[in-house]
Amino acid sequence: MIPYAAGVIVPLALTFWVQKSKKEKKRGVVVDVGGEPGYAIRNHRFTDPVSSHWEHISTLPELFEISCNAHSDRVFLGTRKLISREIETSEDGKTFEKLHLGDYEWLTFGKTLEAVCDFASGLVQIGHKTEERVAIFADTREEWFISLQGCFRRNVTVVTIYSSLGEEALCHSLNETEVTTVICGNKELKKLMDISQQLETVKRVICMDDEFPSDVNSNWMATSFTDVQKLGRENPVDPNFPLSADVAVIMYTSGSTGLPKGVMMTHGNVLATVSAVMTIVPDLGKRDIYMAYLPLAHILELAAESVMATIGSAIGYGSPLTLTDTSNKIKKGTKGDVTALKPTIMTAVPAILDRVRDGVRKKVDAKGGLSKKLFDFAYARRLSAINGSWFGAWGLEKLLWDVLVFRKIRAVLGGQIRYLLSGGAPLSGDTQRFINICVGAPIGQGYGLTETCAGGTFSEFEDTSVGRVGAPLPCSFVKLVDWAEGGYLTSDKPMPRGEIVIGGSNITLGYFKNEEKTKEVYKVDEKGMRWFYTGDIGRFHPDGCLEIIDRKKDIVKLQHGEYVSLGKVEAALSISPYVENIMVHADSFYSYCVALVVASQHTVEGWASKQGIDFANFEELCAKEQAVKEVYASLVKAAKQSRLEKFEIPAKIKLLASPWTPESGLVTAALKLKRDVIRREFSEELTKLYA
Repeated sequence: MIPYAAGVIVPLALTFWVQKSKKEKKRGVVVDVGGEPGYAIRNHRFTDPVSSHWEHISTLPELFEISCNAHSDRVFLGTRKLISREIETSEDGKTFEKLHLGDYEWLTFGKTLEAVCDFASGLVQIGHKTEERVAIFADTREEWFISLQGCFRRNVTVVTIYSSLGEEALCHSLNETEVTTVICGNKELKKLMDISQQLETVKRVICMDDEFPSDVNSNWMATSFTDVQKLGRENPVDPNFPLSADVAVIMYTSGSTGLPKGVMMTHGNVLATVSAVMTIVPDLGKRDIYMAYLPLAHILELAAESVMATIGSAIGYGSPLTLTDTSNKIKKGTKGDVTALKPTIMTAVPAILDRVRDGVRKKVDAKGGLSKKLFDFAYARRLSAINGSWFGAWGLEKLLWDVLVFRKIRAVLGGQIRYLLSGGAPLSGDTQRFINICVGAPIGQGYGLTETCAGGTFSEFEDTSVGRVGAPLPCSFVKLVDWAEGGYLTSDKPMPRGEIVIGGSNITLGYFKNEEKTKEVYKVDEKGMRWFYTGDIGRFHPDGCLEIIDRKKDIVKLQHGEYVSLGKVEAALSISPYVENIMVHADSFYSYCVALVVASQHTVEGWASKQGIDFANFEELCAKEQAVKEVYASLVKAAKQSRLEKFEIPAKIKLLASPWTPESGLVTAALKLKRDVIRREFSEELTKLYA
């Protein structure tokens, strides 16, 4: 009897001990800081923010050169060879480009440094001066990285621009920074040619592709990336290394309201984030292979590739359209990027991880029968273990399920992934657990902004909790300050809450040529530390980990990274004659927004009468599908008149019959929306709209 009792009691005791130890571990500790009073936390391992992991190194080109010399013969940058490009036509007559890509072809660290030196010298030879700015306007690729490092080597500030940026924002970014040289791909060059008459300072264009249009603006000097390197190789120039305080990058945001803002990052800012991230992932080193496919114009990808370059890892380039064997541009029967590369580390945005989860579940459900039952059982057993239960699948049982059930799923991402970094938007707990189990890799969730050089918080390797973004990175202090207007106070129980303010050596200089906005959100305290006010609302858990719970302004970042200004959309849609009041709602876990529409009784009933639609009362009419369709069509028309983007137009709406009045508590005396109250009042309706 005793052995049986022990068999029950020991696992229970161990489970309790494991869970208790997880709860008690301090990942962040309280720290005394200057500036506005608040509740501040630092990383538990570092008493002061880290500036550089390396003694006597304070800039990115210094670090890059040392790394290249240390790992000279190791492979570094990899690009797949294009075997063929084909056009396929579907049954409905639509055409699709399909690529057959070969194996990765590699440059070593030594050869990459040579390429960087050649390009840096070539820039000088074509007439680009140090005080002038270069813009890189292209998709992520090998030449993007080499161009960046080449500019750094000459202390040339790089303006980064998303390849998907619209014409107005593109013109604004290039003109505001007075860019004289643009480095781009063939596709982006065609965009530049369309707006060439509006560009005030551009003199030179370097095309990453050897073949490019011959009818380039006659006022521009147009040359290929290869020719610039050749010119530099034949006429070498000594490097002109920057100082830590020199501006490395002016990174343009995607523009949440109006035109994008350029964030000025120094070499010291980026170096601080790189130094901090290196302490988070255990055993990060030469054996790792990194899959690069997110935009290098985004600080998340730029920081990640900088880390990989520093530690001697290989970087293989790909794209979202060629990532897996079933990606849109991959020819059927040929390999996607992850299958060819077999990476060990990836950076992913939640939208891509959600697609992996949904794709797997769809296949499992389609198979049904024994396969589905086996998958569900194996998943439940592993989920129990990850949640801390000793009775879940551990040891040999875990190995069994990995071989029988999860091995094929892991092949979707190459089969060798050991760590995933997620950022850019919130990751749902369901997706996090799914990837943990099916891909067999932990996910590190981070929180940071362009203004903080991606630095802020990051979850530790062994932290399996969901819904949180970890403790402060070693380069940052994170402080909560009261936002009394919103009801968030650092004195709140059981956890302090408030606006998230980030301080440290990673905090950028501010917005280019926008002193007013810079002064609004950047502050320097009496100790000389620079702080950035994020506008996000968070709370600290007892172990020092941060959770994002709200946003001060009515701007929401969707799952794919687009920003929706709720007030702007509401103003545009309110011109519909069917709308008495409207509240647009967006959730960062979804790629679309929805809306609650208080219908104009007179207008909607008038339309229904003309259509011969019978209804007992207005509430019944608002529930009818015909009425919803009519109002929605009117909203879409209003949205187009206001030139809203597709992602700004609500995908679904709920018609409401009862007006929102100050007496109802849903609007203020000035008839402004009380968003939080409305969300709570109509939580069930909003949930159904996302179902």
